[in-house]
Amino acid sequence: MSLSPLRKFLRRLRRARRNNPGTTLDPLPIRGPLSRYTFGKFRQDSRASINVALLALPQGMAYAAIAELPIVYGIACSAIAAIVAPFFSGSRHTILGPTNATAFMIFSFFLIPGMATSREEIIGLMPLLCLMVGAFCIMGALLRFADLLQFISRSVLVGYIAGAATLIIANQFKHILGIAEEMEGGGTTFVTILARLIQNLPSLHWQPLCLGAGTLLCYLILHFRFKRVPVFALTLVLFSTLAWVLGNKTDLGFDQVQKFESFSFRNLSPEFSVFFQPGLFEKIAQLSTVAFAIAFLASLENTVMSKSLASRTGDRPDVNQDMLSVGAANIAAGLFAGMPASGSLTRSALNYDSGARTRFASVFCGILCVIGIFLLAAFPLVQQVPKACLAGLVIAVAGSLISPRVIRICLRSTSDDALVLIVSFVAALLAPLHIAIFIGIGLSVSLFLRKASRPYLIEYEVSDDGDLRELGEKRKRPNPAISIVHVEGDLFFGAAELFRTQIQRTFIDDNLHVIILRLKNTRHLDATSVLALEDLIRSTRKDGRHIIISGATREVYRVLKFSGVLEVLQENCDREAGESNLFLFRPSNPNISTRDALKRAQQILGTKEADIKIFYDAGGEE
Repeated sequence: MSLSPLRKFLRRLRRARRNNPGTTLDPLPIRGPLSRYTFGKFRQDSRASINVALLALPQGMAYAAIAELPIVYGIACSAIAAIVAPFFSGSRHTILGPTNATAFMIFSFFLIPGMATSREEIIGLMPLLCLMVGAFCIMGALLRFADLLQFISRSVLVGYIAGAATLIIANQFKHILGIAEEMEGGGTTFVTILARLIQNLPSLHWQPLCLGAGTLLCYLILHFRFKRVPVFALTLVLFSTLAWVLGNKTDLGFDQVQKFESFSFRNLSPEFSVFFQPGLFEKIAQLSTVAFAIAFLASLENTVMSKSLASRTGDRPDVNQDMLSVGAANIAAGLFAGMPASGSLTRSALNYDSGARTRFASVFCGILCVIGIFLLAAFPLVQQVPKACLAGLVIAVAGSLISPRVIRICLRSTSDDALVLIVSFVAALLAPLHIAIFIGIGLSVSLFLRKASRPYLIEYEVSDDGDLRELGEKRKRPNPAISIVHVEGDLFFGAAELFRTQIQRTFIDDNLHVIILRLKNTRHLDATSVLALEDLIRSTRKDGRHIIISGATREVYRVLKFSGVLEVLQENCDREAGESNLFLFRPSNPNISTRDALKRAQQILGTKEADIKIFYDAGGEE
């Protein structure tokens, strides 16, 4: 079989990608940077990868702790996602791995009664959840759904992240106060978590409180003074060492502080038993809502982050390519005992600030994390890390997600932005996070549709000089039987009824017999608006009145023609004699279609007035 058709297809695909960058997905975008890689780039990437790995390892532990998963899952996700994502990503500085918001979404989902019967079952479902998240992201990238993320208001993300951060902080206090056992099976919302905390305050222990508060305070001081030092890892090592010394050298009770369980090489083997258990499809259906929510949030976080970095580097972001990388990273995380991965703002920003030149900095960071996993498995140092210390660091990171400046901008910009932010924030506190994000999105989209569904209609007249001008409230129509109505805006389904109502209101005048609709600036006609226009034409015609369309663009003409409404509009027109009720827009003279429509209106009315002159001033020419 000849390969020439295949070669032609691949050549055409490459040409299309060159001519239309950003419109097609590249299955392996790492090839270009690999062919241009130099030793100088390697030196800068490797230096940046060390800084990021020192942050990724303890952060992976922290985010696994938020999700109530074994900490090896967070570290494994940090490693695998950082290695796999750059092979498919469109951004060269993004670092993927577990994040605050996705980790707590997992935690809040499995607290819902009936979702899981034990911690072991939750752990067993993680590979399936990761694979489902990856599948959703890859499907979304292939269908180019990432382009739709630009229509999600920033206020939604700001309010949701602030709410999720508040939840994370509240939930970590059980470790700070040493009442995690009493809080077992606690609330799923901010109110219930806070109520359980207050209820168990008499049982608090001062030792974890000192460690957690000290860790938090130390981190904040060091982070403020030393921006380029891996403060997260340094603080965790410092206070873990302090806790070990106090626990083994004193009788103050620090040896009773809860610590993490160590893991061995056996814990690193992939776990696929869930795929061979009965009821697999029921589990898929059960996880579908949270998997879709995580996929959506991960893609949204990654898009916001890649655009933010691209604005600093001058690169051109490709959100669908980045969405593909999120999908590939989650597929890999599912195969290697990880947890769902998203774009990490802190690690990506550190990667850029550390001087990374290419996407290989992420690969090197992942490799260092793999080495760290094996070192932690060989030397059980994790069991020396108090949960209170890590909780203090989690509170610090979660608090950094709440930006008073951005919140103030959203609250003061418009009333809609303020409403969306407040509702998203409250929903995150009161509803499960995988539902709360869509509450905010639903409100944001509803407010946008309400604005977009208001077409701008204004009546025009022809002045004595032959110019089109707005008809003032104090002036009467030159010809009471004819009205020129300029329609501007989107005429999609949401605007159809309002459009019809406004036109019908214009026809209240008994002297009016013809309306000329100028549709030059009308966009996005759909079936609903076309049906509304057809009903309007038929109902007015029964009353002996007529509708003429002028300035129709090619897009409007095609919709009217293919829908069959054009035939309804052209009824009773002698087409052979050149009669028409539709006049197309002409760029050479935008007002000529309105002049022809006015002539047609006079013909319908049977008047014999003088020729109508409408002038178009294009650079001073009449």
